[in-house]
Amino acid sequence: MATLRLFVAIFSIAAFSGFSNNIVEAAYNGITRHYKFDIKMQNVTRLCHTKSIVTVNGEFPGPRIVAREGDRLLIKVVNHVQNNISIHWHGIRQLRSGWADGPAYITQCPIQTGQSYVYNFTIVGQRGTLWWHAHISWLRSTLYGPIIILPKPEIPYPFPHPYKEVPMVFGEWWNADTEAVINQALQTGGGPNVSDAYTINGLPGPLYNCSAKDTFKLKVKPGKTYLLRIVNAALNDELFFSIANHTLTVVDVDAVYVKPFETDIIIITPGQTSNVLLKTKPYYPGARFLMMARPYVTGNGTFDNSTVAGILEYHHHTTPSTSTKKLPLLKPNLPALRDTSFVTNYTNKLRSLNNAKFPANVPKNVDRHFFFTVGLGTNPCPRNQTCQGPTNKTMFSAAINNVSFVMPTKALLQTHFLHQSNGVYTTNFPTSPQNQFNYTGTPPNNTNVMNGTKVVVIPYNTSVELVMQDTSILGTESHPLHLHGFNFFVVGQGFGNFNPINDPAKFNLVDPVERNTVGVPDGGWVAIRFLADNPGVWFMHCHLEVHTSWGLKMAWVVLDGQLPNQKLPPAPTDLPKC
Repeated sequence: MATLRLFVAIFSIAAFSGFSNNIVEAAYNGITRHYKFDIKMQNVTRLCHTKSIVTVNGEFPGPRIVAREGDRLLIKVVNHVQNNISIHWHGIRQLRSGWADGPAYITQCPIQTGQSYVYNFTIVGQRGTLWWHAHISWLRSTLYGPIIILPKPEIPYPFPHPYKEVPMVFGEWWNADTEAVINQALQTGGGPNVSDAYTINGLPGPLYNCSAKDTFKLKVKPGKTYLLRIVNAALNDELFFSIANHTLTVVDVDAVYVKPFETDIIIITPGQTSNVLLKTKPYYPGARFLMMARPYVTGNGTFDNSTVAGILEYHHHTTPSTSTKKLPLLKPNLPALRDTSFVTNYTNKLRSLNNAKFPANVPKNVDRHFFFTVGLGTNPCPRNQTCQGPTNKTMFSAAINNVSFVMPTKALLQTHFLHQSNGVYTTNFPTSPQNQFNYTGTPPNNTNVMNGTKVVVIPYNTSVELVMQDTSILGTESHPLHLHGFNFFVVGQGFGNFNPINDPAKFNLVDPVERNTVGVPDGGWVAIRFLADNPGVWFMHCHLEVHTSWGLKMAWVVLDGQLPNQKLPPAPTDLPKC
């Protein structure tokens, strides 16, 4: 009965968040949960602008997924729109279930109009907040929602149990069709138009025109602890977030518990999640409080220089609802747009719990070392065409080790499994830069990239150390890199060029933070380690969608192990066809 009460309590979050649940099988049974995602068009009005957007079940943002560690999920996605669709369950390890990972043309062909696919996977060894989103073109601008993973029954959180739990998902809103925005940019070679607003749970808030009614409001009681499950689903911007006159305690990132620490402000990149505790004041304050997010800016490109706001207000049953609007509205102090110092100090505070229950199993010995440069570059303009890239003869591109990834027309995982990769991809992805230079100094004269569908192949159970180095080829910039299929440990980071002699001596191999998405610092480097214990084909890419579109992506092929439980099973019979 206690387990059922806890499950019902979690579902009551909808009163705060604006999300509905749409769960076919609501009662917890510890084995399987069924969801149905109908992909359909829906008219939505924001910023005095009505447009038809692609949604799940007609909802924007889409429905939340709620499960427990150890549960199996069967999610049937039915495509009723003209766009090809695929859904990625961001951060789910997908142990031996790579067929359910979702990136189009990597682990599956997309779901075509009128077709369906059942994503079938089990949540193993994870609890916290993750999220799902479309993984084809820019459709994730409207197709996204949170994944809430509860601990196993009767297993408590390693922090004070919250009074309520509230999903808060940051997004971006375009008045224009985002498919037209990116298609135009790719045709002209220039940068895409920036968004018109940021959102919290789909709502822009009172700082935008025509949006006072479209404001996320969190009503709280004094002296209570609330767990805010924060997701950055924005396409192209890292975000600072703060609540006026309130302190947050960070307890979890990317569905991994961390050593708790207090902060007035968090920084969160696209793709990342953060669970924070909000302890409300012990009395009814005579004010309301803005919850605000705005971008952390690096690089030289244009960006949406605006601020999304929600309102935190204290509920008092004796206070008429009309009187709350007369209370003063307090604003938080957010860092400057380019405050890299704050970002560095914040990320250095993140540490794994590393205790008996939640050990930090960082690989101590490394089988394979990789060094990847990540950054922007150019491609030549098509003959007899003028482009809008860095020059009128070049188009913007992006690359890892100077290779700009070309999306195949067949799914890599299927061709790998069937031994039909010839003509689809090659296995000669460079494991270090082919041309060495001062990566964060004066850029080379030649900014052109190579283009190809190249992968890295590694044996099962290989321990990997990967250093990712930002480059200054078209200006330094922070890049949030997401690795599918694995968590990794962030063992070190710094500014300037990585020094392979001196920097590894400073690596944290005791309690480094464990993540699935990490920011490569602006003009710096980050080092990660992971164990390749998951056979399949695993995408790695920048989670700034514009950079992904320009080719800042690659794939790892992890071979089968020797034992039956170390091999990728055959594809489901309903796997979409290209």
